[in-house]
Amino acid sequence: MRRDLTRRQALRPPKGRTWGRRDCTPVVRVTGSSNKRVSLAALIAIKPGCRPRLIYRVHAGRRHGKDRRKGFTETDYARLLDAAHQQLGGPLVVVWDNLNTHVSAAMTGLIAARDWLTVCQLPPYAHELNPVEPVWSHLKRSLANLAKRNLSQLTALVRTRLKRMQYRPGLLDGFLASTGLDFTPFCNPATEDLFSSP
Repeated sequence: MRRDLTRRQALRPPKGRTWGRRDCTPVVRVTGSSNKRVSLAALIAIKPGCRPRLIYRVHAGRRHGKDRRKGFTETDYARLLDAAHQQLGGPLVVVWDNLNTHVSAAMTGLIAARDWLTVCQLPPYAHELNPVEPVWSHLKRSLANLAKRNLSQLTALVRTRLKRMQYRPGLLDGFLASTGLDFTPFCNPATEDLFSSP
């Protein structure tokens, strides 16, 4: 099972609270002239008897131009799904939001071409059911007040923070639990055959 959402992180860091001397407010200086950003897509995969896994992709900001979108395209999502399929070694049941790229005709065609893939949509405006939302929240808090000078520094930092999350299954379990959804139907014997076949 997988849940997915895309986020972007710009060079301007999110604001956060910090400690400082009394009457001496800490100041983080950043340049506001750059609109470059990093696009992120992630999924949390669960499989009976295994720890949850975080699989993600990072794209540097793209330029405006003909047929070039700044964020993830349908092909980028298909590559992410293919990578998840190879890493997890079985069919995927994907639950994701109603982002226009997820429900486009091109994406529908890419999904139909993959017999190992089943896609279900979350209801509109149901971000609280998506366990990837806390991933972005956790990442954003970890980047608060950190000013990076260029896009490559920001990309490296984002990759490092996401990689740390990959090795914390307890944290990923917490993100799943925050949805309040019951995942036990995926752990019954009838579905174990579905997940065990490559």
